Amino acid sequence: MKSIFLAAGLVASPLLAGSAFAAADCEGLDRPVVLAGLDWDSNSFHNGVAGFILENGYGCEIEAIPGSTIPLMNGMIRGDIDITMEMWIPNVREAWEKAEADGDVAEVGVSYPDAKQAWYVPKYLVEGDGAEAPDLKAVSDLPKYASLFSDPEDPDKGRFYNCILGWGCEVMNTKKLIAYDLLESFTNFRPGTGGALSAAIESAILRKRPIVFYYWSPTWVMGKIGDEVVQLEEPPFDEAAWEQLSAMAQEDVKPGTPATQWPLTKVSIAVNTEFQKEAPQIIEFLGKYGFVAATVSKALAYMQDNSASADDAAIDWLQNNEETWSAWVPQDVADRVKTALASS
Repeated sequence: MKSIFLAAGLVASPLLAGSAFAAADCEGLDRPVVLAGLDWDSNSFHNGVAGFILENGYGCEIEAIPGSTIPLMNGMIRGDIDITMEMWIPNVREAWEKAEADGDVAEVGVSYPDAKQAWYVPKYLVEGDGAEAPDLKAVSDLPKYASLFSDPEDPDKGRFYNCILGWGCEVMNTKKLIAYDLLESFTNFRPGTGGALSAAIESAILRKRPIVFYYWSPTWVMGKIGDEVVQLEEPPFDEAAWEQLSAMAQEDVKPGTPATQWPLTKVSIAVNTEFQKEAPQIIEFLGKYGFVAATVSKALAYMQDNSASADDAAIDWLQNNEETWSAWVPQDVADRVKTALASS
């Protein structure tokens, strides 16, 4: 099964060129270490960072299988994939808990503990001399500032920039708009693409125009503008209220229905348990590995601004953050990685 699956979709890491495998034996593994090549940039960045360290520090050959969450999770359960650097367990909880109970997968680390979703306004609207909305602190304050965010297509209302039409976040934000009784004063504007949403936000910030919007991190957008926006206050996260709102049909949500801010999401590092037994030193490294979402967003912004690949961004980060990553690995591993970075 493993050979069939790998033949169908393996992609060798471009970082392999020049790796000095003779310096270490990858814990005696006689095969490549296989990473989940999930189809979003932050996972690619983590694969780049971890892959460079594993290749150049531990002497491993690295390969990746591209794909989406469920097929790649099934591959990890079967043993076709060794490591998933971004396992969003809350999004696949039922399948994860079964696989964990069956002894097929294990959570061994945290890529970042604070994946975030929230509603934002620019700082220049609410802070400093000349701020147009100095008292705008919370979603409950939005109605009195609706005219500031005037919708070009419905000038009597403000415009709230929701998530992309059809995404789960768009559905939840719409329920929250109803629960917070904001649809009387704001239009629920749902862009058709991620590019349209990011372009609207970036344009407004650059031109210092009013905008109120939903966004998530880590993303290149928040990497570029995260220091220039303020999160609007909402009722603190309450799991019971969140679950109730999530389960409700949109037509059943009424103004006053309990709603809360989005929860922070811990994004885990997961492995196949057979690999966990085979490679204890690598598992120790993965247990020490860790970022915060803001740092990942900055790396994604580097990719965006420089038309750089995830591997390029990984090398740039490693070259500029030696004190951080060298604490994740033994000294001999760190020395080999430094040598490789010097020639990258």
